[in-house]
Amino acid sequence: MAERFMERFLSVLLLWVCVPVLALAQTALPNSADPALEARVMVIAEELRCLVCQNETIAASHAELAVDLRQQIRSQLQQGRTAQEILDFMSQRYGDFVLYRPPWQSRTLLLWLGPFLLLAWAVWVVTRRLGARGRSTPAPLSPQEAARAAQLLSDRGQP
Repeated sequence: MAERFMERFLSVLLLWVCVPVLALAQTALPNSADPALEARVMVIAEELRCLVCQNETIAASHAELAVDLRQQIRSQLQQGRTAQEILDFMSQRYGDFVLYRPPWQSRTLLLWLGPFLLLAWAVWVVTRRLGARGRSTPAPLSPQEAARAAQLLSDRGQP
């Protein structure tokens, strides 16, 4: 009787633990049956940055938002929109940051020139620091310091 109770208890416990985990699992959305359409989706998805991962394209990302954006690209392509229209739509909706190659505009100037300006500033700081090191001369010793140094040097010479 106790063994049967333990079997049922463990079964219920196992279900109680596994069912919520299974409920959270996501099923993969089916891709388009058309391989040509899917290839076009991936070409456009390679041009867009995942807003969750930020260092991946939405083609490579498995984030929920990236999956949704790929589905949106797929549906827009099925509606007859061009790749440029889709990229413009995404840029309007999420800003130029979503584009891996943002357009050259006054508001994206920092995106394009920022890394070069930061590198130039770092080189300037390093050259100033190294140059200041080479130009500096030590301050002359006071008479007390000179006497102490002479005494230490003369003591050093004796065994």
